[in-house]
Amino acid sequence: MTAAPTAATGRRLPLVLRNRAFGAVWLGQVLTQAAVRMFQVGVSWWLVAYAVSGGNGLASGLFMAVSTVPAVALAPVVAKAIGRFAHRSVLRTAAGGAAVAATALAVWAYASDLPIAAAYAATLALATCQAFFDPCLTTSVPELVDDEDIEAATGFELSTQSLASLGGALLGALIVDRAGIPGLAAGCATAYAAAAVLIATVRFRTAAAGDGDGEAGEEAGPRTLRQVLAGLPFVRAILICFTAANLFTTAVFIVMPLYTKSVLHGDGATVALLEAALGTGTLIGSFTGARIPGRPTVVGSACLGAMALALAVPGIVGERPVIAGSLAVTGWCVGVIGVRFVALFQRLVPTADKPAFFAVMQAVLGATFPLASLLFGLLGDHLSPQTLCLIQAVGLVPAACALALLKELAPAEPAPDSAEQAPEPAEQTPQPAGAAAGGAR
Repeated sequence: MTAAPTAATGRRLPLVLRNRAFGAVWLGQVLTQAAVRMFQVGVSWWLVAYAVSGGNGLASGLFMAVSTVPAVALAPVVAKAIGRFAHRSVLRTAAGGAAVAATALAVWAYASDLPIAAAYAATLALATCQAFFDPCLTTSVPELVDDEDIEAATGFELSTQSLASLGGALLGALIVDRAGIPGLAAGCATAYAAAAVLIATVRFRTAAAGDGDGEAGEEAGPRTLRQVLAGLPFVRAILICFTAANLFTTAVFIVMPLYTKSVLHGDGATVALLEAALGTGTLIGSFTGARIPGRPTVVGSACLGAMALALAVPGIVGERPVIAGSLAVTGWCVGVIGVRFVALFQRLVPTADKPAFFAVMQAVLGATFPLASLLFGLLGDHLSPQTLCLIQAVGLVPAACALALLKELAPAEPAPDSAEQAPEPAEQTPQPAGAAAGGAR
């Protein structure tokens, strides 16, 4: 697991090539995240286009809500499991369990017509497995790489999340159009099984020194999120703004398939195009966000305002290039906001409090997704997709204004005990104002 010696020219191979253990686990991550995103997009399109003739908005909204509940509801259980059991065992079990669930669904779908309830049960099982896999993977990075490679490994892991989600989203609707749910489930099962095999071949660095309980380093007893936020009113106010904004930004996953069917009269390829526009915009925003000048609250407020305008345009002009362009702008704003505010939180949150803060904050920001899915799914059965776009746009305006008003409350200097930790990557990277727009896992 040690890095290969540096060449005489000073050039080094990418981390995933010179560290086989990390490379195998990273590939397992790519496979699982692509699979879960492929399943979500594919089944959502299946519900809207094939399975439900009336009330398809509510059916799709309920499906997406179910797919995000485990990550929120099981956060305390996941944290305890990661702290108690060997990380390799947790990762292998999560990927293997997802492979079994997807295989069972594929067999059922091949043998007979698949009940909608079975699709809901399958996404609940897959989302539960992913809720354990993702945070455990991030936590186990120090067990796979040397200290000097931790930041590079975490950055590599986080940058590929969007790519994996984008790839899965592109395939989901296309596979459903061509092979139906049986083909979709079989593809997901193959990806999960391959991930489980890859992880089983890896030896984690702490296997001999505590692989059984994984509780090293927790003697200090991190504070609860309430205790952390009590001393950070500025951070607390930002979280409130983004939680409110997420109620409207995350609805894009419900609006997209409805818009495709009712307004664009498209097929799975159209859904793939829209997902590609959103995902590509997010990637570009993630790479360029650090170069945008201005205070985070000013940049964040401007991005929320730009998202409101971008989402309002398809509500007025119902053309394929228009909504694709608006989703690209929306994704760019999501990427910029994520980069700027993750960096801000790294500076403001004390180092000892970061594990509790980032783990629970992800659940707090994601908690609006089930509500948004159900609300916009129900509205989608009574209102046109263009109207839903306008509702999203209007809903973002108060959050943008509230965030702009916070600029005078920002502290001039970062917290003393975390000022030198700015480059340190988060254990669970949040993506405010559109965490789900970057990929509802």
